[in-house]
Amino acid sequence: MSLAAKVSCSFLPSTKSRGVSLPRPSFKLISPRKSLSPRASLSVAPSLGISETFSRLRDQGKVALIPFLTAGDPDLSTTSEALKILDSCGSDLIELGMPYSDPLADGPVIQAAATRALAKGNNFDAVISMLKEVVPQLSCPIALFTYYNPILKRGVKEFMSTVENVGIHGLVVPDVPLEETEILRNEAVKHNIELVLLTTPTTPIERMKAIVEASEGFVYLVSSVGVTGARSSVSSRVQSLLQEIKEATTKPVAVGFGISKPEHAKQVAGWGADGVIVGSAMVKLLGEAKSPEEGLKELETFARSLKAAIP
Repeated sequence: MSLAAKVSCSFLPSTKSRGVSLPRPSFKLISPRKSLSPRASLSVAPSLGISETFSRLRDQGKVALIPFLTAGDPDLSTTSEALKILDSCGSDLIELGMPYSDPLADGPVIQAAATRALAKGNNFDAVISMLKEVVPQLSCPIALFTYYNPILKRGVKEFMSTVENVGIHGLVVPDVPLEETEILRNEAVKHNIELVLLTTPTTPIERMKAIVEASEGFVYLVSSVGVTGARSSVSSRVQSLLQEIKEATTKPVAVGFGISKPEHAKQVAGWGADGVIVGSAMVKLLGEAKSPEEGLKELETFARSLKAAIP
């Protein structure tokens, strides 16, 4: 089932978790590599929230770079280092995917990454332990991308409390339709978490207006129908979708799904997006690299090229 269909219909996820429970692995944060930016290893001031970050960028006439990573692929030490590198490259917000065994909104690249991460025991508790160590070293906010069942499994209140305590600023839950977000939104507000909602090319206008009204932090515009994954081009429909959303709200709008090249990021920024989200291309670099060290070098180069392509 495509994400577009899931976001724009009244799909109610099962309250029975389909994720797998694996033992928590032990991990050791790897030391900063000399070849990487020195800022990647420094402690920094606490980051701004997502709304505050977009407000600052808007005042500066800038567009947010929002990379996505799958936590625990190829391992949590590499994820920790990757977060610091992306921060040092000028990322304005980082979206971190919680590995899950049934990632229906994700394409083959991110599905494979989640499978590898889970196979190594990188479950929720392990990811949270890693974040507790690395988030204080970051200057940009982190938004957690997770499916609904892992939240239900722990209980909404406990989940929100846990992610707040490790410094998470935002939450993206792609398989929860608007009608079922009230509990999530209420608990998110109590825990200073901004719940980001998604709208798609097939979302009816009136429904889109309701979604953007309820969304916090920013509005996540899915650029194409279907699952995540790199594409050769960005649909020109995105330009008109951005205009429609901006007529309905003054909230920032970030575009994701299919943005995989600097020229894509530049094009979407030129159409009026307030942020560009790059996921599968980032995940692929780390997942297919000959070694974690090589993957991190390639990630840094790619992130800098994306940053240079947008205002």
